[in-house]
Amino acid sequence: MTPEYKMLMDVLLRRVSVRTFKPDPLPEGAIEKILEAGRWAMSGANSQPWEFIVVRDPQTKKLLWETYLDINAAYIFWMEQMRVDDLRHPAFQIPGTPDEQWEYYKGKDPEGWSVAPALIVVLGDGRRQWGTVMGGHTFGRGMTHLTDGLANCCQIIHLAAAALGLGTQWVTIHVQESFKRILGVPDVLTLHTIIPVGFPANDRKKGVRRPLAEMIHNDSYDKARTLSDRDIVEYLRKLRRRTMPSYRGSKGGGR
Repeated sequence: MTPEYKMLMDVLLRRVSVRTFKPDPLPEGAIEKILEAGRWAMSGANSQPWEFIVVRDPQTKKLLWETYLDINAAYIFWMEQMRVDDLRHPAFQIPGTPDEQWEYYKGKDPEGWSVAPALIVVLGDGRRQWGTVMGGHTFGRGMTHLTDGLANCCQIIHLAAAALGLGTQWVTIHVQESFKRILGVPDVLTLHTIIPVGFPANDRKKGVRRPLAEMIHNDSYDKARTLSDRDIVEYLRKLRRRTMPSYRGSKGGGR
């Protein structure tokens, strides 16, 4: 094992999704260091479609959080009602009637990630990504080289923050128009992700991952290991039980 690989794994294992932040200010230049790392991400034909809005203004952060709660979180919450209780996302496994659950969720953390000292809003300009091969705009069942490149950029942002001893959260934006109006984002751009950055308010919990041997197939896919639909449901039930501690006492987010 080389020292470089050991350093990489240390950063990877240090990175977890933080759901509660301290309001403490960031070290001088931290955001610039994080974005400097992010801009070296891979993109189709090196088209570099990303742009960033760094939000530090308390009122704007609060408005973005309230909009997230009213639009994105509400959308996710009511969609989760279609699942049986133990297969819902852990953040929405709450006792009571649906209306009681929603009121509890809204009141549980009134400030959410708006207390983080900075938010990085990752945008994509699809016109820049015209530089890639034409097939990159049509292959992938809904994915394009634009979303691929933005995902690559966001991953490096999360790792760079972890390398600086900071925490981040992966906030997916499903309905983006309201956020674009708040931030004055042109219609032609895509609002991809909001990444709160700050010091974690709670102790870091160990991440949950499947064993590596379970994921590797040698030379060809081992069909004997193919899971049935029923197997997948049971896997999800077990996963929910293992990841639930990460969500208790906090709102949801990616791991």
